[in-house]
Parts: sequence; structure tokens; C-alpha cells
Amino acid sequence: MSSTALTLGILPSGLIALPTVYRPQADTRLLAESLAREALGPGTDVLEIGTGTGALALHAAGRGATVTAVDVSAMAVATARMNAWMHRLPLQVLHGDFAARTADRQFDLIVTNPPYVPAPRPQLPSREPQRAWDAGPDGRTIIDRICGRLPTLLRPGGVLLMVHSGLCGAEKTVAHLARTGFSANIEATASVPWGPVLRSRRVWLEKQGLAGEAEEHEELVLIRAQHS
Repeated sequence: MSSTALTLGILPSGLIALPTVYRPQADTRLLAESLAREALGPGTDVLEIGTGTGALALHAAGRGATVTAVDVSAMAVATARMNAWMHRLPLQVLHGDFAARTADRQFDLIVTNPPYVPAPRPQLPSREPQRAWDAGPDGRTIIDRICGRLPTLLRPGGVLLMVHSGLCGAEKTVAHLARTGFSANIEATASVPWGPVLRSRRVWLEKQGLAGEAEEHEELVLIRAQHS
């Protein structure tokens, strides 16, 4: 496991983002660093769950992989399609729930930066921009859905790359994946200052035991899992 120095260099340059679309940030860059270490090329089928601007999907497409990107946000889908057109890269971008849009399909690699911020309301938001980060009281609503769906989405030997906050419990994700037949580990971490969303929920997070008093930095974790 490594602590990664985050850079923008491996992500496509000149990306646009329509209003409310999640822009590449520290979690995106941590995921991109891991994606750059994977063997991709023609014949590799890649799925990105929650594509946002399409930055990671375009990175994979630029290396020759066949890439499908899914997002529940119509604005994100439009953004990713425009960025693919601007960069002249083939990218299939689908609108809707990842499980419904990928039924009966399997992939060699799945990359995802899902919503993972703990939120007081158990219901997932239906509008942007909150739907890009809110994920229920423990932050695991989407994480657990992806883990549960993984055995049917990944081909034997396939790889999952997922980033989320340490507030959600990295060990829970690794254990969940191990129970369903995956070899999983925390591949990298990064410490970043709390953003405005976490700062606005400080009192609630402390009451839930998810954050310590006066805590100012969030640990991001990059989890890599491989299908046995």
C-alpha cells in the first residue's frame, strides 16, 4: 500500500463540466494513478460506474480499451459525451442505474468513484449535485450495491478499482469483497483536507462516531479487488 502524491498529468486535459457535474478532484486523481498501473489495451472491456466528466473513462479509452461509462445524472452523461467528442475518443456513455444498464454484460475492469459521503438522510438524493456524493448514514449505500453486483459484472480474473472515504470503513469493503470470492486489498491512500460538505456535517459526524473531535483531514482509500 502506498500514499500517493496526486497529480493531474495522467488525466485528459481540457475537460469541460456542465453545471452540477462532479469535477475531477483528489479522489479522481487517486483512482487515475491506480488505473495507470493496470494493463489496458485493445480487447480490454472497461466499465466506469459514475463517470461524471468522463475523465477516467477517457483515460482508459486513450489506451485502446473498449469503454462503457454509466451515470444516473443526465447532465454528467451529456458532459462525458461532449468530452469524448472533443478528445476524439470512442466512448459508450449510458444514462441510468449501472445495474440496469449493464444487465447480462461482463467486463475485464471496473473503475468507480461512487457517492460515499455519510449523510443524515437515509434516502439517496434525486437531484444534483448532492447525488454525486451523498450515500446514506454510513456512506455505504452505493458501495455495497457495487460489491454485491460485482460477481456477475466481472469476468474471471477481472479487476475492480474503487475509491472511497475512510469514513465508510475500508476494512468493511475488503471483507465484503472477500466474502464473495475476491482477493481485495487497500492499494493506496491519500490524506486531503475536509471539504465544505464534511465541514457542514461535523457535529453530526462526531455524534455518529464517524469523525473525531477537531478532525481536519479525510483519508481516501483506493481498493483493488480481483476476481478469482
